[in-house]
Amino acid sequence: MASLSIRDVYKTYPNGVPVLKGVNIDIEDGQFLILVGGSGCGKSTLLNMIAGLETVTKGEIMMDGKVVNNLSPKDRDIAMVFQSYALYPSMTVRENISFGLNIRKVPKAEQTQIVDRVSSMLQIQHLLDRKPGQLSGGQRQRVAMGRALARDPIMFLFDEPLSNLDAKLRIEMRSEIKLLHQRVGKTIVYVTHDQIEAMTLGDRIAVMKDGIVQQFGAPQDIYDSPSNLFVAGFIGAPPMNFINGRLVEQGSGVGIELDTGVARNVLNLPFDANKLRSHIGQEVVLGLRPERITDARSSHDGHGHELQRHTVKVDVIEPTGPDTLVFAQVNGKRVVSRVHPGANPQPLNSMELLFDVSKAVLFDPKTEERIA
Repeated sequence: MASLSIRDVYKTYPNGVPVLKGVNIDIEDGQFLILVGGSGCGKSTLLNMIAGLETVTKGEIMMDGKVVNNLSPKDRDIAMVFQSYALYPSMTVRENISFGLNIRKVPKAEQTQIVDRVSSMLQIQHLLDRKPGQLSGGQRQRVAMGRALARDPIMFLFDEPLSNLDAKLRIEMRSEIKLLHQRVGKTIVYVTHDQIEAMTLGDRIAVMKDGIVQQFGAPQDIYDSPSNLFVAGFIGAPPMNFINGRLVEQGSGVGIELDTGVARNVLNLPFDANKLRSHIGQEVVLGLRPERITDARSSHDGHGHELQRHTVKVDVIEPTGPDTLVFAQVNGKRVVSRVHPGANPQPLNSMELLFDVSKAVLFDPKTEERIA
């Protein structure tokens, strides 16, 4: 296993275009790190720098306390699983898995033991004599993982390994990768643009945008306490609701003015007015997750003092089975809520919703940073 430290890392291409702008990340032995963000944010470039496939312009990459900036990929003792699988089409599954072992001149008997162990772990024993062209996408991904496992490296690097799979296979392979991590206990760095993969797989998530880590932490912490509007909107499906409104003082607390198209009133917020004094009377952005706006039947027990009733006019509904998504206009913005199917919401009708503000967050609309 290996710890990983990325210290003030920059990457600028020869044409002067900056790709990474001072990245700092630390993970411990055996942790699962997710690098997540949209296209062009720098996550794959950072992964390639960890692998030694890209040079570091400035800063240090350390594995187990040792700076590896100038080490070649073969000397870093890492294994990489690519989006494209990168299997040799003329070789059988057995030969693909054992290719690296052959290069390192591992004895044949030991190779056989390793291939048997790895194929059993990934449940691909029955595929060992087939070639990649005879395999499904999910099977090819398992073979690519098997080849990486056979090397027994200190660290695994995954570059968007599930993006070529259909939705059902992606869910299955997510579980396989999580089980793999539990079994082998090795450090994993995993690049994805899919925030569901990020939330379900990682011990630690680095949310990236424009070459900068916007927030780094545990998945639930990032979900509950996003540091800015970008992180809040990127993590979560459906994404967090953003409601623009004027912050007003309510006794010793604060609230935000609401216009639902049915009524105008104030939503009380669980924040101290003294800490938000400079924002009183100003426009702010209220962030509320869809599951925090619901109907009486779906509301969580124990939050009675925080649940506030507001009537909205329903625009659109989307039944999903376990719940129904209700879209309505609040302060001129479309807001989505999760309600029980039995609530039977109807488009163009009014509906009373319960707002749970216990997990509410506030952002400054100018800086887009969190203020409460």
